[in-house]
Amino acid sequence: MQESIIVDIIKSALWTASIISAPILVTAVAVGVFMGLLQSVTQIQEQTLGFVPKFAAVGLAIALTGGWMLQTMTDFTLELIARIPDLL
Repeated sequence: MQESIIVDIIKSALWTASIISAPILVTAVAVGVFMGLLQSVTQIQEQTLGFVPKFAAVGLAIALTGGWMLQTMTDFTLELIARIPDLL
């Protein structure tokens, strides 16, 4: 088995994982920064005040992009299965 094939598979797996996690991470960071600014402006320092909107926004992001994420993971898995003969 060639090392270049393994490196290519690992690179593809990391790229796919980063693309799939991007909508959730960007949503969580954006809502977290907004809630942090809102808390500092209003001087309300309640921990749960930042958690609930972030939880709801991440849930909405998963609901909106879940089908795309599942399709991307399925495509990657099918690509890996198709490459099995190259690995043997």
